[in-house]
Amino acid sequence: MSEIKPSIAHPEFWERMLTVNSGESLAEMSDKQPVMLVFLRFFGCSFCREAISDISLRRKNLETNGFRVVFVHMAPEKETAEKFFKKYKLFPVDHIADPEKVYYRAFGLARGTPQQIFGLMNWIRGFQAVVLEGHGSNNPTSELGDGFQMPGVFVVHRGAIRSQFIHKNPYDRPDYEEICQI
Repeated sequence: MSEIKPSIAHPEFWERMLTVNSGESLAEMSDKQPVMLVFLRFFGCSFCREAISDISLRRKNLETNGFRVVFVHMAPEKETAEKFFKKYKLFPVDHIADPEKVYYRAFGLARGTPQQIFGLMNWIRGFQAVVLEGHGSNNPTSELGDGFQMPGVFVVHRGAIRSQFIHKNPYDRPDYEEICQI
């Protein structure tokens, strides 16, 4: 697959700005191995909980294939994020707190339109995720994130985006293994 040019022009962005909860920079990580960056909407979002669950089920396989999983979220307190990761047996896991949404913008992830957020399919898939799959939901708060923020998944390696999945709708369910076919 050909390299996708990131919207972030300065290489210093990778080295200085993106630092995970362990203190390691994304540049250091992606120099060692491909990193799957998973941008979440907010922790109360049933689709984000679904994504965390999906990745929890695939994490071992992803790591066996050489990928490192890193979540990007808007919760200012790491304890808030870690509570959700623990619930889905995905702890410890690398994550980046981005309450100002600097990284979301840098990776080209916009806020959703009313049609994207409140469309009929959103309600249908929401019922599936909340009720049928048991993920539940909470209203967005500044502690949990922005309910209008759109999610996305990027594979970065050696400071470049190698693959990406940008959600057209909050309910889109990416194929994580396919995204990692770089």
